[in-house]
Amino acid sequence: MNIPTDQIRYVDLPEVSETFVDSFGSVLFDGQTARIELRVTRMDEPIPPKAPTATKYPACRLVLTPNALLELSSNLQNIINALIKQGVLKPIQPEAGTVH
Repeated sequence: MNIPTDQIRYVDLPEVSETFVDSFGSVLFDGQTARIELRVTRMDEPIPPKAPTATKYPACRLVLTPNALLELSSNLQNIINALIKQGVLKPIQPEAGTVH
């Protein structure tokens, strides 16, 4: 069903919790949906004199329609461009000899 976005009402749900992630896991597209696993790194119990270790855990799995994936990509690109313009991020330079 295609309903124009200006005819869709947004209702906030403050009780929805936020999920912190610090890395991506798998990203798959099965032809109908994009599945993105987001992960969080947790420090393991320290055991001196051994070097610190950590473990990654899945924190969230997003399943997106192609349109939602495009909308996410566009919004993320806008944020990235603003952060680059502010000097917070530096663009990634392709490695020499890399084919894109």
